[in-house]
Amino acid sequence: MTFGSILTAMITPFDKDGAANIREAKRLARWLVDRGNDGLVVAGSTGEGMALDDNERIELVAAVKEAVGNDACVIANAGTNETRGSVVAARSMQAAGADALLAVVPYYNKPTQSGLLAHFGAVAEATDLPIAVYNIPGRTATNMLPATLVELARRHENVRGVKESSGDLKQFATILRDRPQGFQFLVGDDHLYLPGLSLGADGIVGVATHLCSREFVAMRDAHAAGNAREAARIHLSLLELFELLFAVSNPIPIKWAMGELGFAVGRCRLPLDEMPDDLARRLRPLLAAFAA
Repeated sequence: MTFGSILTAMITPFDKDGAANIREAKRLARWLVDRGNDGLVVAGSTGEGMALDDNERIELVAAVKEAVGNDACVIANAGTNETRGSVVAARSMQAAGADALLAVVPYYNKPTQSGLLAHFGAVAEATDLPIAVYNIPGRTATNMLPATLVELARRHENVRGVKESSGDLKQFATILRDRPQGFQFLVGDDHLYLPGLSLGADGIVGVATHLCSREFVAMRDAHAAGNAREAARIHLSLLELFELLFAVSNPIPIKWAMGELGFAVGRCRLPLDEMPDDLARRLRPLLAAFAA
């Protein structure tokens, strides 16, 4: 089993009253898969997972799995900042029909590396689904070190990958050098996909992939064919989009952008606020290239 190679961390649509719009989530999920995504992360950071309640997360995962069937790997966020809750979430997401789980390094608590081994070990033992560890120290205040990750995968065979968002290419390289066979490395930042590929990464969990998954597929294929110049050309053509999508906190810009493309996604839940007008003016002209 693999998690896929072009994955989107899917936004969660809300209706005008602020409730999760399950019908629109299914439409969006199908649209993303039809445009080249072979994996979807549901109720993660970009999906405002921490602003959803347990029932909403379960309903979303079940609905997205129904919408895409076996055409894509549905990866459910099961990470919290405490171990008992993460174990419960892992079991709930498995029961909802997820193909795999994403579990974030616990945020706010600042656990030790030995605490991370114990935490993720408990989650791994609670489910037989494949698990991808989500390392994003900019949001969690803790960096899972490569040696800890490799040891975790050695101890638990269903820890099968990482979404690596440290932004540290040396850390990328260390994990890629030391990872066990079959362990999948997914780049967690759109702008680092091509550098990650050059080191041997297996895929991307993106935000911009809502819009430009076809370009990411082309970049992947060009790199695999040894056409470094074409892969670089595609990467460079997307730099402005990457910059604008992260000019304020994710997922504010991408949710606004998908609304502009005709999806009934609503606004983000507080404490995330509205799209700034000046950023909307800068981003709007770029969207036409990805609308068809």
